[in-house]
Amino acid sequence: MRIATWFHAAAVAAIAAFGCSTDFAQAAGSEPRIVLKGHDPVAYFTEGKPVMGSARFSHDWDGARYHFASAANRERFAGDPDRYAPRYSGYCTGSMSRGIRNEGDPEIWTIVDGKLFFFGSGKGREVGLAAREKLRADPVGVQALAQKHWETLRR
Repeated sequence: MRIATWFHAAAVAAIAAFGCSTDFAQAAGSEPRIVLKGHDPVAYFTEGKPVMGSARFSHDWDGARYHFASAANRERFAGDPDRYAPRYSGYCTGSMSRGIRNEGDPEIWTIVDGKLFFFGSGKGREVGLAAREKLRADPVGVQALAQKHWETLRR
């Protein structure tokens, strides 16, 4: 009987420890996803390049968390998130147009018609760059496909 009680106590302790871990909490969805690996989305418009943001200047919007390089950039974003937020929550536009949700690479991006888009580099940087050129060549077609899939893949 003592062995069974010990195993039961050990199992309860293991479950409690697992349930309190950060990884479990994030997997369960209690923490919003950090978009663009923490890069500041406003900086792409104002500085024309990727700039790492800080958790100190964060803002949650549309189920995700954004980091900013400054309080001013956070306020710009909060005042007009539709203008500054990356399309498809920073996921790869090329993948999204094919019905796949992959993280975008903060280094492979473009602004088309005032909208910020990202592309992945999971299979190599060349693939991401080629997808970016495809969007630039056919912005309406690629966006239509990506938007169609985004409606079902966004959560």
